[in-house]
Amino acid sequence: MGKLPHSRFNCSPGCAVEAAVSLIDGKWKCVVLWHLLNEGTLRFGDLRRRAPGVTQRMLTNQLRELESDGLVHREVYAQVPPRVDYSLTEMGRGLEPILRALKGWGEEHMSLFQPKPASAA
Repeated sequence: MGKLPHSRFNCSPGCAVEAAVSLIDGKWKCVVLWHLLNEGTLRFGDLRRRAPGVTQRMLTNQLRELESDGLVHREVYAQVPPRVDYSLTEMGRGLEPILRALKGWGEEHMSLFQPKPASAA
């Protein structure tokens, strides 16, 4: 039998928050989860367009981790050119109230977020 999702956690009682946050920790994971929650199944390019600041490598890594943790389902279609669709699993859909709460909190506190200055070229 393969590795179970979350088997990397050997937590004592009381670290459920740490375990939960570690699954969605990452600059782009919540963004990916949000778009899949609101738009359903998306292809890699669709996700990349919705998060223009993410690199291809970073998005690939974040999607692999989300898939490994059982939050995102990756469906590969045998066709030319290859097609890969991403969607939320049942467990991923269970994050809906958390993601909606994060969005609401962010909207209420947008003044805390300062735009990053453009880097000098």
